[in-house]
Amino acid sequence: MATPNLGLPFIEASQAQKHVTHNEALLVLDGLVQLAVLGRTLLNPPASPAEGDVWIVPASGATGDWATHGNAVAIWRNGLWNFYPPNEGWIAHVADEGSVVFAAGAWQPHLVVTTHGAAIGLEILEEEMICTGASVSTAIRIPARSIVLAVSVRTTVAITGATAFDCGIAGDQAKFGGSLGIGVGATNIGVIGPTAFYADTAVVLTALGSAFTGGQVRVAVQILTFAAPSS
Repeated sequence: MATPNLGLPFIEASQAQKHVTHNEALLVLDGLVQLAVLGRTLLNPPASPAEGDVWIVPASGATGDWATHGNAVAIWRNGLWNFYPPNEGWIAHVADEGSVVFAAGAWQPHLVVTTHGAAIGLEILEEEMICTGASVSTAIRIPARSIVLAVSVRTTVAITGATAFDCGIAGDQAKFGGSLGIGVGATNIGVIGPTAFYADTAVVLTALGSAFTGGQVRVAVQILTFAAPSS
């Protein structure tokens, strides 16, 4: 027998080697309580996991030992993957993403989720850009039907060629900041009035003075996202 929520094993009356069952329960608690995972998009199980590593298996497409365990919490213990299907309302901190909640049958980066899947969430999309040419566009996109609160930047490798740069979008090149610094460590937080985007949109860095000949800028897009009821 086991507990109804976390599946912790019970010590049975007159059971031999009670410590084995007790230790198993402690290990489950160690992995699931204050749940923090390394990621949730990896399709192939890591080749050399460390003891106690915790991942969320993607909902679909996982391979190897993770196949058929979509959405489960996977914990590497004693040379094996142990899988724990999440219950409604579980919250996890994802190392490269932030907090997610399991609701309406899926892990979602949302702040509030109804029982029918409607949601509002807070996300940060981040990318490091290599600066070449007159302008560069992010591969990440501001999602359609999201609201942008800010786009922040940090120069991580000194920019050459240009004397400054603008951060914006096509058609509004300084929307999130103009004449920004090219030295290592220069930052800007482009706070704007909450602005809705109705199509997937790239952030564009535009060189000023001359074209980019080198340097790198990390771009972070801070947004509110929304989901309609799923049922």
